[in-house]
Amino acid sequence: MLENMDTMTLWTYSLIAGTVVILIVAVLLIMLIAAARRVDKHAADIWMAGKQIAGNTVSIWMLGKTNTVAEDILETAQSINTRAASIDNTIAALARALGQRR
Repeated sequence: MLENMDTMTLWTYSLIAGTVVILIVAVLLIMLIAAARRVDKHAADIWMAGKQIAGNTVSIWMLGKTNTVAEDILETAQSINTRAASIDNTIAALARALGQRR
């Protein structure tokens, strides 16, 4: 079959085949670029969502420290309450003692 073709026909078929291959490769490359852009857009959306989640949950790690400080405040308040009751009792006892002397 090829021996019946002249050089010009052979070159024409070769150029047509090359053009078809180049067009197919171009279409596939365009599809690949579009897919990469979609992946990039979705990755950017995921990144933004992750940053928002991190921003909303950044203070959670401080809850342990807050609980520790709250326990210390409670202990101090209970100590102050105990000492204030002791002072009240002492003042009441002194008032009774002074009241009995008169």
